[in-house]
Amino acid sequence: MAAGDRTLAAWLVAQRRATEQALAVRLGEKLPARSAPETEALRRFRSFAARAVLTGATTPPALDGLRPSEARVAALLQEWVEAAVQIAGPRADAVRTALEPLAQRFCAALRDTAPARRRSGTPRAAGRAVRAAIDRVADGYLAIDVDTRTIVDANPAAGALLGAERDALLGADADGFLPEAGREGFWTQLDALCESDDTRRFPAWLRDRGGSLVSVEVSLTRYARRTRTLALALLRPRNGFGAP
Repeated sequence: MAAGDRTLAAWLVAQRRATEQALAVRLGEKLPARSAPETEALRRFRSFAARAVLTGATTPPALDGLRPSEARVAALLQEWVEAAVQIAGPRADAVRTALEPLAQRFCAALRDTAPARRRSGTPRAAGRAVRAAIDRVADGYLAIDVDTRTIVDANPAAGALLGAERDALLGADADGFLPEAGREGFWTQLDALCESDDTRRFPAWLRDRGGSLVSVEVSLTRYARRTRTLALALLRPRNGFGAP
């Protein structure tokens, strides 16, 4: 795979819906439910693959909270790759060459996390209910890794606010959605959050995928995990105009 293949990355994002439709036809009744852990694994893989193709980076996929069947995920990813190849036409060879190693890398990373996932026990329905509740929240929701400043989780409302599908936000650099004039203030708030457990609320400007400015009220909460710290941001649109 060529590093930074922007053309192929753009094609993968643009053809996501068509690929999903081809996958549904291929699997029929065997297609996992939207709430299935294997479906969430596929969402994570799509974001991981798009970012890897775009940048050529070898950053590991985000697997926090995933507890799917490894064998089912491997089979599902292979079917998804075949669905992408199926609709690729003259791009078929390039798509296969790019995606198959990424699917293998994703499954290897999932396999490496298996002992930790087994120690953490069987996922409970309550966790899935929380995920579903976040997805229904009207305000935008982003989880940002404070060390790498990448977005590791988002809800559909955040995608709508920023003009991007939720999957396209996962793994993205949060700086890309902050106008240059407002970045320092935003990260100052985040750095201050890391020093205490207090929720921080402040107005801010975001920049959506189309380049338009969006005025929001931000509520930041720290969530410390064993391996990293996340900033959980709720974004409520404001009636703001002009530039930051």
